[in-house]
Amino acid sequence: MCYSTSSVFDLVVKSYSRLSLIDKALSIVHLAQAHGFMPGVLSYNAVLDATIRSKRNISFAENVFKEMLESQVSPNVFTYNILIRGFCFAGNIDVALTLFDKMETKGCLPNVVTYNTLIDGYCKLRKIDDGFKLLRSMALKGLEPNLISYNVVINGLCREGRMKEVSFVLTEMNRRGYSLDEVTYNTLIKGYCKEGNFHQALVMHAEMLRHGLTPSVITYTSLIHSMCKAGNMNRAMEFLDQMRVRGLCPNERTYTTLVDGFSQKGYMNEAYRVLREMNDNGFSPSVVTYNALINGHCVTGKMEDAIAVLEDMKEKGLSPDVVSYSTVLSGFCRSYDVDEALRVKREMVEKGIKPDTITYSSLIQGFCEQRRTKEACDLYEEMLRVGLPPDEFTYTALINAYCMEGDLEKALQLHNEMVEKGVLPDVVTYSVLINGLNKQSRTREAKRLLLKLFYEESVPSDVTYHTLIENCSNIEFKSVVSLIKGFCMKGMMTEADQVFESMLGKNHKPDGTAYNIMIHGHCRAGDIRKAYTLYKEMVKSGFLLHTVTVIALVKALHKEGKVNELNSVIVHVLRSCELSEAEQAKVLVEINHREGNMDVVLDVLAEMAKDGFLPNGIS
Repeated sequence: MCYSTSSVFDLVVKSYSRLSLIDKALSIVHLAQAHGFMPGVLSYNAVLDATIRSKRNISFAENVFKEMLESQVSPNVFTYNILIRGFCFAGNIDVALTLFDKMETKGCLPNVVTYNTLIDGYCKLRKIDDGFKLLRSMALKGLEPNLISYNVVINGLCREGRMKEVSFVLTEMNRRGYSLDEVTYNTLIKGYCKEGNFHQALVMHAEMLRHGLTPSVITYTSLIHSMCKAGNMNRAMEFLDQMRVRGLCPNERTYTTLVDGFSQKGYMNEAYRVLREMNDNGFSPSVVTYNALINGHCVTGKMEDAIAVLEDMKEKGLSPDVVSYSTVLSGFCRSYDVDEALRVKREMVEKGIKPDTITYSSLIQGFCEQRRTKEACDLYEEMLRVGLPPDEFTYTALINAYCMEGDLEKALQLHNEMVEKGVLPDVVTYSVLINGLNKQSRTREAKRLLLKLFYEESVPSDVTYHTLIENCSNIEFKSVVSLIKGFCMKGMMTEADQVFESMLGKNHKPDGTAYNIMIHGHCRAGDIRKAYTLYKEMVKSGFLLHTVTVIALVKALHKEGKVNELNSVIVHVLRSCELSEAEQAKVLVEINHREGNMDVVLDVLAEMAKDGFLPNGIS
């Protein structure tokens, strides 16, 4: 009667949807249908998009889609993309993939947005490898990933701490001609900060500014957090100033990060100055902010001030949590006032806050340090009764207490228990145990324990072997060489270097076997520079290369194109070979080496080794 058209209704539905008035928008669709008009795919897409954006239950969107199909309205690529985004957001990637398959069977081809949405869905579910596969499959459909595709993958890798793989993605982006945008840089900086690679984060930040791009508040907060973590509060404040210069306003997390950074260092005046600025800029301190202040007072040993902050929280209507109480409790333990710490534990229980593993570990450590082992053990039993799993700190405190009392059997028993429960001992645990054994002149047992732990793979990668080295005589150094060999076999060259350097540090001269193992290990690990340096040291010390090491070193030097170094090794090897029967083989090596036939050189060297012509550097 009013000579209207379906497109007018589409416009009204779209307007309501933009204002998130979803029910009104849907009622207009039904009204139009009741009067013989047929709102099209634009109307349904608008309602679906508004539903997903408003984070309404995904089942509502499913019902709208079902109604759309029943109304004979054909979905297009935008419809499917909206629904796939909704299911991915809800964490239901399987349904999203079903829709992905369905759209292809209906003749609706997915576009880059479809793939990007699914890749992001995989990344958010920590299934980055599946996301990678999907990225690679785009080419099969004639689609090329765009900058968003790569940013999504980089974000997924950064979230999982897989920063080494990020460099491969960046190389591919560069090859395809994509320049990093603000999103890429912000993601990378945050990822490097999370990994603790502050240097690379700062490099990325400088590069970002050089390209005229602006870091976000989140990026600056990540950089500030990194500087606070490194204890560099001056640099943290510099970044805060940079934020202000660029017109960015610090948020509640930025301020809390700074309060925590100053508190960790015990700089409480600075922490309160940041807190005042935080209040002046309209941000209310959270429980996390107050917990940082409590920790700061505990660090400086001012327990009365810590209690005052706790009371201040209550007055401001904030309820202290388990971290608040555990921090105060831990502070009392550090101040050797375990009875006051117990009072705090009783108070938190009365307030309905359940102590956690950290609460119990702090108390146990406090009692252990005061030689009140019986009460520490009672707390340990109570912990188990309430179903809290002890951590490495709990066990280490108890193991240390038993070592101090000379009850090594109980200490070793606790060590075995923690390994059985899947709690890996840390460096402190090993140091406590080994020192305990050494104090009772059980040094051989201490060394055996360390070697046994290594072969069972329960030793942490950053453990130091100085205690082992200190108690080894020259005769016993065979066990240290075994340790080096074990590390080299597993490709753990950082640890092998650490043990080797410990030998040098204690003025125990490595023998030919140790050098051979290290050179071979570094050749296998691809660090030819280190291998060649050790080779020169070895030759200088008058040791001979083992035949297997000769071949490994020659192969590695040839592969890396180190011509001068290769010549030096071959000349030295042939000069060391004084057997007359080997002259023909030596000539063959020299000729083929000169002509660059390295395969023949290696074959002849292998034959010489087999026939016993090469000097054998086994000590």
